[in-house]
Amino acid sequence: MSSHAKFTFDSPEKLKESIAALGLDIRLQDDLSPLARPVALGPVTAPNSLVIHPMEGCDGEADGSPSDLVRRRYMRFAGGGAGLIWFEATAVVPEARANPRQLWIHQDNADQYASMLRNCLVEAEQRPVTVIQLTHSGRYSCCGNSKIAYHHPHLPRGASDAHVALFTDEEIEAIEDKYVEAARLARQAGFDGVDIKHCHRYLGNELLSAYTRTGRYGGSYENRTRFLKNVVAKVRAAVPDLMVTTRLNVYDGIPHPYGFGMASDGSLAPDLTEPIRLVQELRAMGMSLINLTLGNPYYNPHIGRPFDQSILGGYQPDEHPLEGVARALRLVRQVQQAVPDIAVVGTGYSWLRQFVGMAGAASIANGWTTMVGLGRLAFAHPGFAQELLGTGKLARNKVCISCSKCTQLMRDGTVTGCVPHDPKIYLPIYNAAREGQPAPPLQPVVGGHY
Repeated sequence: MSSHAKFTFDSPEKLKESIAALGLDIRLQDDLSPLARPVALGPVTAPNSLVIHPMEGCDGEADGSPSDLVRRRYMRFAGGGAGLIWFEATAVVPEARANPRQLWIHQDNADQYASMLRNCLVEAEQRPVTVIQLTHSGRYSCCGNSKIAYHHPHLPRGASDAHVALFTDEEIEAIEDKYVEAARLARQAGFDGVDIKHCHRYLGNELLSAYTRTGRYGGSYENRTRFLKNVVAKVRAAVPDLMVTTRLNVYDGIPHPYGFGMASDGSLAPDLTEPIRLVQELRAMGMSLINLTLGNPYYNPHIGRPFDQSILGGYQPDEHPLEGVARALRLVRQVQQAVPDIAVVGTGYSWLRQFVGMAGAASIANGWTTMVGLGRLAFAHPGFAQELLGTGKLARNKVCISCSKCTQLMRDGTVTGCVPHDPKIYLPIYNAAREGQPAPPLQPVVGGHY
């Protein structure tokens, strides 16, 4: 393990030197053609192997409908050329929202999701596959009736979470059916697939590590995976022409018995025995696509999102960001190679900036992943896929600089986006928060879209 450092690389050669000095296995290649490979995903095919990860804008309407700012985001993503657009976390019930402006799909606004999707796809030269992430925020729910799956000494709500009520088994079972209702509406709106979110310590992910919980959803592996398998089976039965997938944490970075994908000795070492078993079982259930991720953005964000600069009041990791990149690539690789017949979306690339294409192409070419997912970089540069596939490179002045300002906006409780690269919208909001002032009103720009 090495000390933290900022990105300073102006050439692939210098990046490779640093990778070698740290003894890491991060591969780069000049041939970016693997990124252009189409990927068959059951009944649909992604026109290329680049994916936009689900990135929340915290900017929906009060009733959960997409706002103009949400519509603008996905129109830009669709016009940017990625083969798969993974739409952001969308709550299945109002009390499941992580912030008051998180998206929430329901019978009264499903038509607005349909119109957003139609307008989005008009911008695309080749139709991307579309997946919408369905979520229950669990312990991170903001809007009343917040409960948790089990008490957790590493993730207290305030000084302790001992006072927070636990979901009953009956309540969890009822939530399964809410996912089915939301999936029906998603298909009605025109989405190709739904993601039963199981990452980043929201409810589904927390259940996977509920070793200390009693009842049908805790303790044994079979019980801890019951919720995910039940929802997948129920959605497939109710909406058979809808692709069902999940964004899955394979490594929580929280010691056992409170983290999934962790060694049983209480260290921070990974143990992918259970995550690989789960992916194998999901594949046997008919899942053709899975999106893998790591960590908890509220507790150990450097694990899922290696950064140069933390949020205000945050921490400096005791590892080089390249070690975080290498960890993500290694764990995704282990799953992909253990389950080669499922299309895996890899993660952990954005910190590499203008060299993400070289790393992503090498990962696909070497069988480490099927598709390459980008989140923060897509916020910064929605047209990254078009530029990579069209020119074979990314402009250094367009990429994410891992400054954590997008996360800072979320923690400030306001809408979020890329402050450095979308300053007309987000810089005034960021500055107002620093000055303790309310966010200024959004100003329309070209075409009536924010």
